[in-house]
Amino acid sequence: MRQCLMMAVAASALIVSAQSAFADLAAAEKWVTEEFQPSTLTKEEQMAEMEWFINAAKPFVGMEIAVLSEGIPTHDYESKVLTKAFEEITGIKVIHQILGEGEVIQAVQTQMQTNRNLYDAYINDSDLIGTHSRLQLAVNLTDWMAGEGADVTLPTLDVDDFMGKSFTTGPDGKLWQLPDQQFANLYWFRKDWFDRPDFQEQFRDIYGYDLGVPVNWSAYEDIAEFFTETVQEIDGVRIYGHMDYGKRAPDLGWRMTDAWLSMAGAGSKGLPNGVPVDEWGIRMEAGTCNPVGASVTRGGAVNGPAAVYAIRKWDEWLRKYAPPEAASYDFYQSLPALSQGNVAQQIFWYTAFTAKMVAPRSEGNNTVDEDGFPLWRMAPSPHGPYWEEGQKLGYQDAGSWTLMKSTPVDRRKAAWLYAQFVVSKTVSLKKTHVGLTPIRDSDIRDASFTERAPKLGGLVEFYRSPDRVLWTPTGINVPDYPKLSQIWWQQIGDVNSGTFTPQEAMDRLAEEMDLTMSRMQAVDEAANIYNGCGPRLNEEKDASFWLDQPGSPKAKLANEKPQGITVKYEDLIKRWEASAN
Repeated sequence: MRQCLMMAVAASALIVSAQSAFADLAAAEKWVTEEFQPSTLTKEEQMAEMEWFINAAKPFVGMEIAVLSEGIPTHDYESKVLTKAFEEITGIKVIHQILGEGEVIQAVQTQMQTNRNLYDAYINDSDLIGTHSRLQLAVNLTDWMAGEGADVTLPTLDVDDFMGKSFTTGPDGKLWQLPDQQFANLYWFRKDWFDRPDFQEQFRDIYGYDLGVPVNWSAYEDIAEFFTETVQEIDGVRIYGHMDYGKRAPDLGWRMTDAWLSMAGAGSKGLPNGVPVDEWGIRMEAGTCNPVGASVTRGGAVNGPAAVYAIRKWDEWLRKYAPPEAASYDFYQSLPALSQGNVAQQIFWYTAFTAKMVAPRSEGNNTVDEDGFPLWRMAPSPHGPYWEEGQKLGYQDAGSWTLMKSTPVDRRKAAWLYAQFVVSKTVSLKKTHVGLTPIRDSDIRDASFTERAPKLGGLVEFYRSPDRVLWTPTGINVPDYPKLSQIWWQQIGDVNSGTFTPQEAMDRLAEEMDLTMSRMQAVDEAANIYNGCGPRLNEEKDASFWLDQPGSPKAKLANEKPQGITVKYEDLIKRWEASAN
């Protein structure tokens, strides 16, 4: 009798469970059919992934978790659409908060310092890879997925499909963050203006070479001068040859640490970051994990000739060739400003803004034609005179999911489910079409992007080409990103304000960076908080000692403006397409 009763109860439970699962699967089918198309998976494969999420989420049904990211279109889509889908499918409610990049970094730093759980997961830049791998206050995802988090790790996650995996892997070979979106700083230009025969003839007469995509900074400067001072006006509109930003804010620091020095050529050869001197100008010898200095007197390059040249050109171009209001713009204001249609080119343009730049003319975008085709194109970043083959060519942001050890395990598991949901193959291709910040190789190679490519100005061709590896985030030489990044913007702002010359500002910056790293060194030696991988500063030597050595820091060139070099955009695209596979 008792056995029959138990069987009946079990059967009843199965019916209730089946009804609940059926309701979840019904929600999943609705989202898969109506929202998550196209996908690299078949609908059956998508539903299999969704069924896995439903089952894995059962212990956390009814839980509310909080995650944090900065504000770009990709994260807006996650916050407004994907949280709703995730809750309807899994029963887990997600508050996906959007703040400025500086506030995200501050929140990450505060949680690490206080060991209080402010958020259950973060999408923060992989620029913190050196910090996370040293402090080990974040969760090592390699071990998490194989151990404590194995029961909530999606079997079809396919980590090797993520293009930015190398950016989020520490020197220990462990994965510390999972890419959620990525975008590069490329060169942007008005192809319709560059193609005009009258402008081509004028430019050739003045500068002695063809108007085209600039390969070096000399050509970029010539083009900036040409459109600002020679052309001046197109269709009654005052136009400019350059766009940038100069507002005294944390954005200004990232504007420089985001590979600007290495684009000029300040760093060493080596990918994804220079060895021994990285894109920040910090020296860390090969095979070690201890930064040894930022200033030239310690073997760094922050105040070396190439870095000073880079800052001088940023300031000079902003003053001479950009719209007057650009000096007061921040990151979020300057890039969308291109849609006004009064700028010929931008040397430091983030592909994250592609979504805004392909908006229709009816939404105020003056850089597309009536059929929605872009009048602009993107191309590789020009490099400065100190740059050498084998160096990185620019910056690539990889906003990545980060779990903290200070987050309770149950909340961490629920947040990990959400993180995987928004990057799953079921969801990722549609999300990529919305935000245009591709993370999966399989997504960017999908036929849907082949079809859409003509309206994306070179984005698809770039991400399909092997050149994409030349744009990389901050690497492992930076021992504590939150502490060091906040030093930059005040010094750079002093250049723009005229308070200090570029050399004076970079000397002060290098000194402050070394001072900050010396404090890290003292703490690490006393308490081992950086796991033995904190700074170990070199003794100072006369700058000439290091400048006379091969590689970075590099001695001042006799000629910092060699002949300008350009290429035809069509030839560039053919090369990208030929190498895509």
